[in-house]
Amino acid sequence: MIRKYSATIISVVFALGLCCVVGSVSCRNSRVAQAEDVIPAQPDYADSTQWYITQRDAPVDLFYIISTETGDYTIEGIPCHYADTRNDSIRQLLFGEMRRVDQLLSGSLNYYSPYYRQCTLQTFTSDSLVAARMPIAMTDWRKAFAHYLAHFNQGRPFILAGFSQGALAVVDLIKSMDSSVYSRMVAAYVIGWHVTDRDLAATPYLRPAQDSSDLGVTICYNTVRDNSSAIPMISNGNRFAINPVNWSTDPKPATLVSPISPDTLTVTLDTATLLLQVLGYSGKDYIIPLIGREGNYHSLEISLYRQSLRRNFALRANAFMALH
Repeated sequence: MIRKYSATIISVVFALGLCCVVGSVSCRNSRVAQAEDVIPAQPDYADSTQWYITQRDAPVDLFYIISTETGDYTIEGIPCHYADTRNDSIRQLLFGEMRRVDQLLSGSLNYYSPYYRQCTLQTFTSDSLVAARMPIAMTDWRKAFAHYLAHFNQGRPFILAGFSQGALAVVDLIKSMDSSVYSRMVAAYVIGWHVTDRDLAATPYLRPAQDSSDLGVTICYNTVRDNSSAIPMISNGNRFAINPVNWSTDPKPATLVSPISPDTLTVTLDTATLLLQVLGYSGKDYIIPLIGREGNYHSLEISLYRQSLRRNFALRANAFMALH
């Protein structure tokens, strides 16, 4: 039986790419969710309704974890700060990003994306809220990835990718990998998030990408108009980055014909701050509620580079298959 939901859900659609997360989180140091909050039932990943899957009979998979698509709401007057993966109105928000990424990025790859009890947008207004609530989401994406490996993957190589809250999940999953799983990871894409010294100390498998075709590496970037536009909770503490247009880690500018505006853009990696600077974008800035600022292009992290990302997924997948 589907319960009735009484308050407004903030619609955060992938068309705008809206998502935000704050600070690296460790389950070991996090408090449990507050007792007065309603926590939706845990997804059962043996249930096909808890997945978006496109099986293309490809030799390589893409496992993608979505960004923040939901806002606070109430169930029978009690606050809820997590997505209910069985509620139709919430599922539509999650489904929208899953489908959009599959259409933009997958190409010929098999595509797997789990529904999970993601933390809502309002969670990311303080470190204490994130610490209290993130373990619920962590439990889900870890269980989903374990189910994927056991029941769907069948020993194939895979690309691991996520955006914003989903990129935090990618870092967490890499830190939890053993050597046998890592040996099949073509590459990981931490889009719109950071990799910190603490993350690097936790695993040898967070290795920075150096070019367009190296394998077993992590691709990371955060996009701004200029350094003053950075959102600290997203980019602070980042230890490596790469330009997803020319696949360079030096400040050599790259030219990008924007797929979402009539602009020709200049994309440069600032090696001092590890921020990706974009000049020439004429579109109206979309200011992320609660934390956003003018000139931050977090909402465009996938849309701007979708053609380059799609080509790079295929390039690295082909390089992995040729090697193995």
